[in-house]
Amino acid sequence: MKNEDLIRKAGNYVFTLFKEKLSKKLVYHNYKHTFEVVKEARELAQGYTLSPEEMEMLMLAAWFHDTGYVTTYENHEEESIEISTAFLRAEKYPEEKIQQVNRCIMATKHGQITHHLLEDILVDADIANIGKDTFFATAELLRVEWEIFQNRTFSDLEWAQYQLDFLLSVSFRTQAAQAKFSKQLSKNIQEQRTHQLELAKKKKKKEKKNREDLAQPKRGIETMFKSTYDNHISLSAIADNKANMMISLNAIIMSIIITYLGTKSSIIGAEFTRNPILMIPVGILLATTLASVISAIISAQPEVTSFRVRPDKLTSRRINLLFFGNFTKIPLEDFQNGMHDIMRDKNALYNNMITDIYYLGDVLKNKYRLLRISYTIFMIGIILTVLSFVIAISR
Repeated sequence: MKNEDLIRKAGNYVFTLFKEKLSKKLVYHNYKHTFEVVKEARELAQGYTLSPEEMEMLMLAAWFHDTGYVTTYENHEEESIEISTAFLRAEKYPEEKIQQVNRCIMATKHGQITHHLLEDILVDADIANIGKDTFFATAELLRVEWEIFQNRTFSDLEWAQYQLDFLLSVSFRTQAAQAKFSKQLSKNIQEQRTHQLELAKKKKKKEKKNREDLAQPKRGIETMFKSTYDNHISLSAIADNKANMMISLNAIIMSIIITYLGTKSSIIGAEFTRNPILMIPVGILLATTLASVISAIISAQPEVTSFRVRPDKLTSRRINLLFFGNFTKIPLEDFQNGMHDIMRDKNALYNNMITDIYYLGDVLKNKYRLLRISYTIFMIGIILTVLSFVIAISR
């Protein structure tokens, strides 16, 4: 009775701990999973002659084996041991029994070697879902967890292969678990293998279709992209010519003004000396040409739009792998792999071309905006210069 009271108290403690501190994003390693492990451990233990003390230690380990998830995802077993130790010492639990509970908890860590029947029972209870018909549903919850907490993403085919490899690599350590779960485990392996083959077949079929579609692209789409690229190149050349014209014109005007102002012996230089008010229109004109030529130079400057590209994101629809500003930031091997992936996927190829056109348009927009500013400054400056000159000579 005393043993059951401690086990019940431990269960209530774990329930409260998970309720208050466990992340809601832990959709697999939550209280439901812990409760099922406790239940399976109790049922598997019925097949063996365990003393009340051994049953108590097994149940305590089952309750605490995943409590470390409240603070960390990686190496949570160590945290679980600290939590269980603190609880059991507060309950005046014998130290040697605490150590056995902790050994059982550590046995649930992947790849650990077990040394005691209690450890074997708990490990089998922890992986009992592989021998149940709910395996595929619970496995998807684990997949979600890994995406959130470990940033591990899988395609459907990759996940199916990973699950198949896992099912083939693990085995139950107790006779009780083998007798209870082996039949369903075999069914799960067969079903997973069938699912993996279907996904692999679909992938090959899709890749073949993409290759065929890519080998015979629609002429209208090719014409559209070619026409758009040609238009962008023509518009960019026009913008550069306009910028060069403004740079040359304003540079000539500034050179003339500076030359004449710097030569006091010239007729114009002497006139400015006798009539300083003429410096106002000249100053306006000089400021105008300076501002205009700066805008034109910025417009003509090469502009490279690029992102920091991660190798695992090379096939992203938001990354343009065709533009040198992006692909020169990654290793050659990653670039080659990314290009091969794009060539195998027609949608990825078109998305890269669309992204390329978008950013070409963005560069053109900035060019023409700066050109408009340059021409506007020049126009307003010329008007102000003429008006100020007329006012100056009329006085």
